[in-house]
Amino acid sequence: MPRYPPGPKLTVDALWVSSGELLLVRRGREPFRGAWALPGGFVEPTESVEMAVARELEEETGLRARPVGLLGVYSRPGRDPRGPTVSVVFRMVGRKQVPHGGDDAAEARWWSVRALPPLAFDHAEIVRDGLAGFRRRRWPGRRRAGARGAPPR
Repeated sequence: MPRYPPGPKLTVDALWVSSGELLLVRRGREPFRGAWALPGGFVEPTESVEMAVARELEEETGLRARPVGLLGVYSRPGRDPRGPTVSVVFRMVGRKQVPHGGDDAAEARWWSVRALPPLAFDHAEIVRDGLAGFRRRRWPGRRRAGARGAPPR
């Protein structure tokens, strides 16, 4: 059987937009200590990527949400200074509450999508992709203006 060199580490990130705000965490550890980023982290050997994104989100923000769609897979070499990583990014929905930084997140908060801070890793690209998708199509839980029972915007 051929032997392959160790491959990239598998990570997950959560893109949670609610009422025009994006949930971000301030990193408490290197790399990018003090910078803002999407909640996320490494997938444990015993969990699926869906389980991992929900776990990481709760550990870093104290909030619970569920993945409702795959935004994309990000794997550009050099995206993480610790070494090669592949991140599976999910759109999340849940009950919006006040987040609290935990685990390796020094802080967590909702940011207006119109006034985001500089982001760590390649998270600015991920957020651009996610917000473009948000504008193009209806996300779960979002009603179109004029739809039965939905107030016009």
